[in-house]
Amino acid sequence: MNLLKPYRFHTKAFIERQANRILEQMQTSKNFAPIWPFDGSLVADFLDLGVVWDVIEPDDQGPIAARILPRERLIEINEDILDKPQGFIESTLAHEIGHWVLHVNHQAILQAPTEAEQPFVCRSETTITQIASIEWQAQYFASCLLMPRYIMEQKRLGRNLTKWSHLYEMRQELGVSISNLVCRLQDLGWIQIRPGERTIYPGAEILKQHQQFLNQHAQGKLHSSLRMPQELKK
Repeated sequence: MNLLKPYRFHTKAFIERQANRILEQMQTSKNFAPIWPFDGSLVADFLDLGVVWDVIEPDDQGPIAARILPRERLIEINEDILDKPQGFIESTLAHEIGHWVLHVNHQAILQAPTEAEQPFVCRSETTITQIASIEWQAQYFASCLLMPRYIMEQKRLGRNLTKWSHLYEMRQELGVSISNLVCRLQDLGWIQIRPGERTIYPGAEILKQHQQFLNQHAQGKLHSSLRMPQELKK
């Protein structure tokens, strides 16, 4: 039985649910409640996955930042990225956990091996499009795991997301890279940045919230929990 599941398209909603499910289970488990800045090794421990740093030689397709040995329940991270920012390292580990959750066939792990195990570096007999999709799925899982929506809601309070200084403060509190934070904020619809620019604009979701605020204010039915977004305050 193949150690990797057959390729399957996963929606963003499905992937986010998988990440949230793990965080919820950790929250109710002794000694595993997640805290921020985020420590991905805590998730690995919760899932009974080992994490080691080792020298991983590049293959014919280039450098390998990390890989999974499914039967050994082991994630290997390349020592070459030790000098990278902590946010990059956390993203790499969370990405591999995403592969473990979404793409590894856990039933096959329990069966006796029929041949030498090959590390999972997402280069199986799939098309280039499928490989890109698998990698995107793992990275989106990592984003949802490191920056769940409920934590993002907490961290944005009192901040103007169109100011870079506020984003760097959030990055520090979350323990992620600024590029991953920006991608997550754009995916949530809270900000938008036009190609080639550095100016941050309110995203579609923020504009929608602002319109709801104006509509309810005009109707005299402003709910106490509905506030004008910081990004649109004068």
